Amino acid sequence: MNEGILVLNSGSSSIKFSIFSYERENCNLNLVYKGEAEGIQSQLHFVVTDASATKLIDKRIKGKKAEGLSHEDALRILRQWLDTNMADLKIVAAGHRVVHGGDYFTKPVIADTTVIAELEKLVPLAPLHQPHNLAAIKALASLHPDLPQVACFDTAFHVAQPPVAKEFAIPRRLSESGIKRYGFHGLSYEYIAKALPKFAGAEADGRVIVAHLGNGASMCAMKDRQSVATTMGFTALDGLPMGTRSGSIDPGVILYLMSELEMGIDEVTELLYYKSGLLGVSGISNDMRELLESNSPHAARAIDLFVYRIGRELGSLCASLGGLDALVFTAGIGEHSEAIRKRVCEDANWLGISLDEHANVKNGPMVSKDNSGVSVWVIPTDEELMIAEHTYNLINKN
Repeated sequence: MNEGILVLNSGSSSIKFSIFSYERENCNLNLVYKGEAEGIQSQLHFVVTDASATKLIDKRIKGKKAEGLSHEDALRILRQWLDTNMADLKIVAAGHRVVHGGDYFTKPVIADTTVIAELEKLVPLAPLHQPHNLAAIKALASLHPDLPQVACFDTAFHVAQPPVAKEFAIPRRLSESGIKRYGFHGLSYEYIAKALPKFAGAEADGRVIVAHLGNGASMCAMKDRQSVATTMGFTALDGLPMGTRSGSIDPGVILYLMSELEMGIDEVTELLYYKSGLLGVSGISNDMRELLESNSPHAARAIDLFVYRIGRELGSLCASLGGLDALVFTAGIGEHSEAIRKRVCEDANWLGISLDEHANVKNGPMVSKDNSGVSVWVIPTDEELMIAEHTYNLINKN
């Protein structure tokens, strides 16, 4: 019987999952199934596809409770499906994406009760993600207490940054208490760093900027495939404008909202996390595809601001590297929006970037011309595979 690893990425209303198999004699991880349980706290939509994206199940499940189905209910349904359809595969561990690891958790760890308690202290730093990441760990522990669970952290990749890249200009006692730049999307950047030599050759170890552009968006400067600087900071609210998040904002705006407009902390949190970004500027949608198809001038302004901020951050990250050898686009917008990539590259022609428009329409992988001063790539990220690899390595080491 083959062994398998369950990978979970849990949000407030959904659990995305992947199942990877391997043989004891062969440590190669192979994707078997992936899917999503969407609609937690309401009517659950349960979808499973195989490795070739063929849909195997697509059904809606209505809970008997007024508050709908919980994370634990969703995981129970998933496990029942696995038991019925995977008699030849034994799940031996689960790996979880956990957004914030703070100062202490700088590599994957077994998620026991002590670890969970420490991670709960970091909830205020990632309120959109951390509570739901931990909810899945606790729910699975309740259902299968003997199943090893591994927490993999989005902050861990950025530990290698120099101290000056992490500091705010605030009193030393506050910095030493943990108020500093952590950076996020680390599992995505780690995957790109690992995959890049197959695409860019020797340039992979040079000066590289990766643009992880999706509903959550950030950029990371790498040298020798290590993080040097990144756009997100103390929380995942910083940096680029995102689907519903504001990105960088003058702290004085926050003070103004609270002192002059008498907004409470909960109102400000709701505004900056859920009502800003592409949605707030456009007044239409947080989905870049809808904005690109819209004739609204407000949609155009939201796109303009998104592209402008990418260009600003690109220049800043280039300065941290002392130049640029390669630019990589990844994540939903980065991988699929030829229009956004084109605009970013055209605005960055001062760096010597020369876009191959035909290759860009085909989504790469290389979308720059052969004579471009900076090579430009489109590389699909695979955070799930990184989590599976970390989980496999940790449970077998233990």
